[in-house]
Amino acid sequence: MPVSSEANLSELILTPGETTLAQLEQVWRQGLAVRLADSARDGIAASAARIAQAAGGDEPVYGVNTGFGKLASIKIAPEDTATLQRNLILSHCCGVGEAVEPETVRLILVLKLLSLGRGASGVRPEVIALLEGMLARNVLPVIPAQGSVGASGDLAPLAHMAAVMLGEGRAIWQGQEMPGAEALRAAALEPVVLAAKEGLALINGTQVSTAFALAGLFEAFALARAALVTSALSTDAIMGSTAPFLDEIHTLRGHRGQIAAARAIRTLMEGSAIRESHRQGDTRVQDPYCIRCQPQVTGACIDLLWQTARTLEIESNAATDNPLVLVGADRIVSGGNFHAEPVAFAADQIALAIAEMGAIAQRRIALMVDPALSHDLPPFLTPDPGLNSGLMIAEVTSAALMSENKHLATPCSTDSTPTSANQEDHVSMAAHGARRLKRMNANLSQILGIEAMCAAAGVEFRAPLATSAPLQAVIVTLRETVPPLAQDRYLAPDLVEAARLVREGALTAAVPADLLAEVRP
Repeated sequence: MPVSSEANLSELILTPGETTLAQLEQVWRQGLAVRLADSARDGIAASAARIAQAAGGDEPVYGVNTGFGKLASIKIAPEDTATLQRNLILSHCCGVGEAVEPETVRLILVLKLLSLGRGASGVRPEVIALLEGMLARNVLPVIPAQGSVGASGDLAPLAHMAAVMLGEGRAIWQGQEMPGAEALRAAALEPVVLAAKEGLALINGTQVSTAFALAGLFEAFALARAALVTSALSTDAIMGSTAPFLDEIHTLRGHRGQIAAARAIRTLMEGSAIRESHRQGDTRVQDPYCIRCQPQVTGACIDLLWQTARTLEIESNAATDNPLVLVGADRIVSGGNFHAEPVAFAADQIALAIAEMGAIAQRRIALMVDPALSHDLPPFLTPDPGLNSGLMIAEVTSAALMSENKHLATPCSTDSTPTSANQEDHVSMAAHGARRLKRMNANLSQILGIEAMCAAAGVEFRAPLATSAPLQAVIVTLRETVPPLAQDRYLAPDLVEAARLVREGALTAAVPADLLAEVRP
């Protein structure tokens, strides 16, 4: 699981415009501090100087010497600049709901650094230094998860982030929640007094939506790797054929994810005595789709994750506030980079992939517990059916979770509603579209945990025949904390534990790393 304790805050130096998803996943999982590369400093200073020049002039520049949104026509006097920016932050602190988890808050701060580091936002080096200091000393703002519509930036949640920088709001320091000013003081940091445009630069961006989407993407890739492992185990449990996983079949179609998925399943099953036992004389001509079409389904999901990864990597390195300072052209120009439509689309696609991986996994579970389809496995995978129900209701639970994820996968990007007196009249709904991925991934980890329990039981019923060495190692890992189900028992803790092993990567860690190395952002 991601961690963000003070003990592990080693530093990562990132270059705006060139940061990779692998680096961002490091930040998210390991709780790293981040500092911008020195190459970004001159551009930051130049854009700040251009904003300072505009703030002292007579020409109206949005958010510099004017009001915001529908109030943009109101001119603000130079002496009121600091008050304008402070009022902006405090008035926009309207988030509600549960607090964003610390590891994702850290990612939000890093993404904001990368955006400001492009040298187009007009913030002073002092603002950059405070963000870097908060990351280094583990001062993490308390950010309510709800309140953004994914356009005009993630205004409300980013305002809660910025409020701590002013010595307002709430923050976590050394595991304790406290007022923002107290947290900064405890960490030997000073709050900042915002200059022209700086408040707007801090809240006008897609960093919250993007952080939610990235967290969902990182977890979805981990679960895709787990799904390949559990599906290979399920295939052996029901004595499925490996012929549909031959490389030639998949190269004839050409999809990278499909080829990779087939290769992984095929390799995981190599050396299985169970598989070898039914190469000849098997009366079944073809396996059901949930076995035979695994590469086509899971592979398509992996392809979708790769596509969204590219979108989110671009967005992670983007300048997304408004207006932008074009230093080379000596212009400050209003635009719409704060609109999170690319993130909303990516989140919707990730949601589809999560839902489909769960849907086909659930069908494999249903196959294994059904004596009419499981090729001689006992009903509900219990050695004494009738007196015992075995994994009957575990399968029902997996169906409930599958259905819930299907509903959650309904696109959010197709919705929009006008806000801010119709000035902001089309929005992306990216923030909650990306936030739901956390819940969907949790559901998928439960489904895959149940599949692992069923598949392990199925393989064990094939004794004395054994599965392959990698898959046997997966079963051994599972059995360290989830014992076989000989007689009915209180089963809920086993489901929780199996899901934990999936979620934390313990089952995938049991197989050689190179088998799944390709299935990453």
